[in-house]
Amino acid sequence: MLSVERLCAGYSGGIVLHEVSLRVQPGSVQAVVGRNGAGKSTLVHTIAGLVRASSGRIEIGGVHVAGRQPHRIAQSGVGLVPQGRRVFSRLTVAEHLVLAAAPWRAATPGGEGWTVARILELLPRLAARLRHRGCELSGGEQQMLAIARALLGQPRVLLLDEPCEGLSPDLAARVRELIGGLAADGLTVLLVEQQLQHAIEIADRVAVLEYGRVVYDRPTSEARADPAPLVAMLSVAATAPTPPTTGPTPRLWADTP
Repeated sequence: MLSVERLCAGYSGGIVLHEVSLRVQPGSVQAVVGRNGAGKSTLVHTIAGLVRASSGRIEIGGVHVAGRQPHRIAQSGVGLVPQGRRVFSRLTVAEHLVLAAAPWRAATPGGEGWTVARILELLPRLAARLRHRGCELSGGEQQMLAIARALLGQPRVLLLDEPCEGLSPDLAARVRELIGGLAADGLTVLLVEQQLQHAIEIADRVAVLEYGRVVYDRPTSEARADPAPLVAMLSVAATAPTPPTTGPTPRLWADTP
């Protein structure tokens, strides 16, 4: 469903991703792990069209989308749950859902599609908070809202950038359970995760990014059976010097207080 081939991208002339290749099968979870600065967020931003690829291919269901505008890529079936959740502080939960369920995001032909009613059935806590503004939600509730917003775009591919960041262990476990359930229902998931244990808990495959290059990509069954090589690889990345980066980090859906 999602194919990334020899993808290069960066900021202001600097290269962050160096010929990254990944293939995520329909209904599966591909985890991407790595240390800070490895290029994980740049990867999901490039797939979503927020960072322009300098070379390489991105295909969604066999359709090449690299170079398209972000809203066109979203219409092609890509949903993004950005790092930090990025909900609008002044909008209520209900207003977020209304905006996300725009007319052009009609249900996928031949499928049930995601409706507000279905979202609230899946995430009942949001139903109890419909009149609350984004700034009044807990971190876990904001994360649920960010996922709900992405699902209402009727994605075939869901990109999640560290969705458990800043959450309590119980809430993080609930989010991982939700991600696993979405994949079981047929959604293709690319999960960026900082914690290796969390990644291999729900993913079908795990890839390691190091300085913008894929240095490991294996089924998580191998990592569960013998995690030592993967742990050692991440430890080496942790002790190596971080190369300088060029250009600013993009802001996504930032809401001015």
